[in-house]
Amino acid sequence: MKNLDILIIEDTESECELLSKLLIENNYNIAGTASNYKDALKLFYEKKIDLIIIDVFLNGIPDGITFAETICITPNVCKPFIFLTNSKDRQIFERAKLSKPFGFLMKPYNELEVLYAIEMAIEKFYDQINTFENKEQNVVLGNDYLFVKKKNSLKKIYFKDIIYVEVEERYCNLITPIEKFIITISLTKISSILTKEKFIKTHRNFMVNLDKIIEIIPADNLVILEGNHKILLSDKYKGFINDLKLLK
Repeated sequence: MKNLDILIIEDTESECELLSKLLIENNYNIAGTASNYKDALKLFYEKKIDLIIIDVFLNGIPDGITFAETICITPNVCKPFIFLTNSKDRQIFERAKLSKPFGFLMKPYNELEVLYAIEMAIEKFYDQINTFENKEQNVVLGNDYLFVKKKNSLKKIYFKDIIYVEVEERYCNLITPIEKFIITISLTKISSILTKEKFIKTHRNFMVNLDKIIEIIPADNLVILEGNHKILLSDKYKGFINDLKLLK
C-alpha cells in the first residue's frame, strides 16, 4: 500500500517548491524533482514513479516535451504525465500533444486543477491494458479512495463505498455493493488507512463501515450491514456500541 509517487520536472525553484507543498499537503509523495532533461531522465529510471508533472520549457527550451517523447518510445516504461506551461505557442502545443500527455495545464494553475488532473491521469492510464507491470504494487492510495489492481487495470474504490473489510491469512477482502476486491495487505495496515471515525473493528478479522450498519445484535454477537451482510461481533470490540450513543 502506498501513496502516489510523483516526479516533478520544473526549472523554476519557487514554482517547484509550491507544487511540492501542494502535493504533500494532499498526501502525495515526491519521488524527486529535476530542473533539466538529464537529471529528470536519471530520476525516472532510478525511482519508483506513478506519475510525472512536467514543465514544457526547461531553461528556455522545450526539453519537457523531449523528456516525454523519450520515455514514451520504450515499451512498458512510460508513466502518465501532465504538462505545465505558460506558453501560448500553438506549435509547441501541437508537438506536446503528439506525446499524448494525460493532462495539459496552463500557468498559473489552481490547486483543484492540479488535483483533478492527477486523478484523471492515473485513472485513465491504469485503465489501459498492460500498463501496470509491478506486481508488488497492487494498490495505489489516494485521498479518499484506493486504486486496486484487477487483471490489467486499476479499479477505483471510494472508502465510503466499502461495506466491510475481511482478513484471510495474508489478504484482505474489500467488500463493496458491486464486487469484492482482494489485496495483499494486513488488517492492521488497512486499519491505519481507513478513517477511524467511519470504520471500526467488530472482530479480529473484520472491520465495518459505520455508515453501512443496519442492525447490531449484541446477544447474538452479530452486526448486519447493507446488502444483508452478517458480520461477527466479538466481546472484545463491543465497546464501540457505547460510543454510538454519543452520535447525533
